[in-house]
Amino acid sequence: CLGDTQFCFRFRQSSGRRVSLHCLLDQFDKDLPVYLKKDPAYFYGYVYFRQVRDKTLKRGYFQKSLVLISKLPYIHFFHTVLKQIAPEYFEKSEPYLEAACNDVDRWPAPVPGKTLHLPIMGVVMKVRIPTCHDKPGTTQIVQLTHQGDTHISVILPTVHEVDLFRQMLWELVLLGEPLVVMAPSPSESSETVLALINCISPLKYFSDFRPYFTIHDSEFKEYTTRTQAPPSVILGVTNPFFAKTLQHWPHIIRIGDLKPAGEIPKQVKVKKLKNLKTLDSKPGVYTSYKPYLNRDEEIIKQLQKGVQQKRPSEAQSVILRRYFLELTQSFIIPLSPPQLRQFLPEEFMKTLEKTGPQLTSRIKGDWIGLYRHFLKSPNFDGWFKSRRKEMTQKLEALHLEALCEEDLLLWTQKHTEVETVDLVLKLKNKLLQADREHLPVKPDTVEKLRTHIDAIILALPEDLQGILLKTGMT
Repeated sequence: CLGDTQFCFRFRQSSGRRVSLHCLLDQFDKDLPVYLKKDPAYFYGYVYFRQVRDKTLKRGYFQKSLVLISKLPYIHFFHTVLKQIAPEYFEKSEPYLEAACNDVDRWPAPVPGKTLHLPIMGVVMKVRIPTCHDKPGTTQIVQLTHQGDTHISVILPTVHEVDLFRQMLWELVLLGEPLVVMAPSPSESSETVLALINCISPLKYFSDFRPYFTIHDSEFKEYTTRTQAPPSVILGVTNPFFAKTLQHWPHIIRIGDLKPAGEIPKQVKVKKLKNLKTLDSKPGVYTSYKPYLNRDEEIIKQLQKGVQQKRPSEAQSVILRRYFLELTQSFIIPLSPPQLRQFLPEEFMKTLEKTGPQLTSRIKGDWIGLYRHFLKSPNFDGWFKSRRKEMTQKLEALHLEALCEEDLLLWTQKHTEVETVDLVLKLKNKLLQADREHLPVKPDTVEKLRTHIDAIILALPEDLQGILLKTGMT
């Protein structure tokens, strides 16, 4: 691939390594939509690669990559940053990179919901990181409205979204099925994998995914072994070697050479896996999977009409993104009522007749079968645990608010010193927990509780006061 290409990859953090660098990011995580939260076990590598002919070099080519490593899955944003600095870096080398790093050091914290102005090598980027309170499916495009904004050079409508204009396999991604994307280039590979995991938004894809996976990855043996079933992971690959190594995988997408922007293949056929030859197989989806839901002819007609009318690829993406968002929301609405008791699949199935997706989606098919399969998947497990944690935190916050409204000083007058000391220690632990777990508690609630604790301590004998004032926080 001559010229410049961009792609991204994802890799595991070394086990047992504690990175204190990122504790600052944790406090922002709670306000982010689920798909933008960082995964503590992984890093992202964003790549700008240049390959051009150069007769002065021994190999006859100049080949170099600039890689930006981050915990943050802000794909579009970091690709834009690299686009600004990589071409100049290839010309001017290390001092230019040092200057770029100095610019990045001056950036404010990535606070969700705030409009950020980020200088990078003479250019100012204006961007807003979404929050979990934004309406799903809306893109917050920041308009140039202020006079003082004349110095802004680049306005980013999104920090993370990639082009969704691809053949989508929504059910396979939803169910966490093992999936390999065989692509002609790293950029096609990474864009397709990222588009796949984005298609189930606002649900988070909880299994592993590798936008660009190579034989040098440390998980290569783990993910290509034939001694056990393929794991729940989406791999993007370009090396023809994988056609042989991964041909036992149940679902394989082969992408052909690049199409002009906005063009859609007339028909991407689904073929049986036995038809996948080692190297010369045609583009298509190779799987024996039988979908639970019927095809939606309406969306296909809408996209084909867009191709005929030469509708831009970005506009086609928006139509497709909205379609998958509505489909995922229809699927997840019946699951949404919070339950702290044990989840009972059969009880849930009985509710679908009255509250199922047929109320919000026009698509027909075996929804019940799809739910049964989904309930056994890593995506359900991850979704359920995060919802349970969310509900537990809300209950903890409500408990704190209820404690604030109680006359705790009156309570201590009716109880022994030992019970009062126990209460103070428990209340202090509650405050520590609220801070540590970023519980959704109002700031005045925390202040009220601190005032309660101080009042209780001051009502105790002096020797106890000294001990309790030193213990933890007040």
